[in-house]
Order: sequence, then C-alpha cells, then structure tokens
Amino acid sequence: MSAARTLALAALAAAALAGCAKDTTRYGDARSVETVTNTFGSTDLQMMAESMARSMQQAPVIVGANLPIVTVQEVKNKTSEYIDTRAITDSIRSELQKGGKVRFAVDQVGMQQQSDELKRQQSELYAKDSAAEMGRMVGAQYRLEGNIVSVVKEVKNVKDVYYKLNLQLWNIRNGLLEWSDEKEIRKTTSRG
Repeated sequence: MSAARTLALAALAAAALAGCAKDTTRYGDARSVETVTNTFGSTDLQMMAESMARSMQQAPVIVGANLPIVTVQEVKNKTSEYIDTRAITDSIRSELQKGGKVRFAVDQVGMQQQSDELKRQQSELYAKDSAAEMGRMVGAQYRLEGNIVSVVKEVKNVKDVYYKLNLQLWNIRNGLLEWSDEKEIRKTTSRG
C-alpha cells in the first residue's frame, strides 16, 4: 500500500472516529459557584442581586413604610464587556418581590405593553364591566436605578477584574435619595 493511500485511510478513520465522539450534557446546580472565566457570570449576578435586595429591604424608608411602590430602571452597563443588565435588573426585582416589603409599578420597558393592553381592553371586544379602566394605574413613590462598572488590570500571566454594582432609591415626589448601596466583586485569573 502506498504512503499516500495509507495517509488517506488514516485520515478517513480519524474522521469517522471524530464523528462518533459524543458530547456529554449534564445538569448542574444553578446556585453553585461558576468560575469558568473571570468575565461577569451567573454567580456574580446572583450574589449582587441577593446582596442589594437584602440591603434595600433593611433601609428605614422600606422598613417604616407599608409596602411602598417602586419603579425599577434598568441597570446601566458601564463596563467594557457585554453584560445583560436586564437580567441584573430582573433578578434584583425578583429578590425584592420575594422579600414581600415592596410593590412594583410598571417600569419604562413595560409601559408600552401595559398601555397597549389597556387600549385593547377598551375596545368593543370586551365587556365594559370586566375591562380594565383607563386612568387607574398607580404611580410609584420611589425609583430604583443604578449602574455596574468594572476595572480590568492585566500583567503578564495575571488578569484581575473588579466589578461594582451601585443602586440608589430615589423619592419621586421630593427628589431625595432614600437609600444607596454597592456590591463589589473581584475575580483574578492566573495563567500558567
């Protein structure tokens, strides 16, 4: 057998074996620490959302009120990487909702859908006695907003990434800052 033919058969055999290799997929614990890379990940999102929700629920303005109404603005991404800030915002809202100390008014993102639904229910398709009435939405007393920033340092075989999430709760009526807190995370990767 010629060397070229042997090489061709070896290549075919390798390709066939590669085609037989199977990926393995398994479920993992969604709450376990994820350290695949030092970019923003699920563990960071969970830690930040839980920490900030816990802190806000202890704020005097929340503790002393009877289920204050909050509207949530999407967290702004001021990092150099893509971060799904809607996921951060939704997780913080979810953690606060679980705490049962605040209620939420529709936010800017959901306002169009809310308005469309109200208009749809005002059409001739709905019985007037069961349709939602216009002019009944409740305004928020407080606005929750914030941003996430990062600082990245890299020297030789070490990459250090620092993240900081800052949130503020503003009184809509008088413009006073009622609560503010931040959560910091540092992730360092060494190559080698």
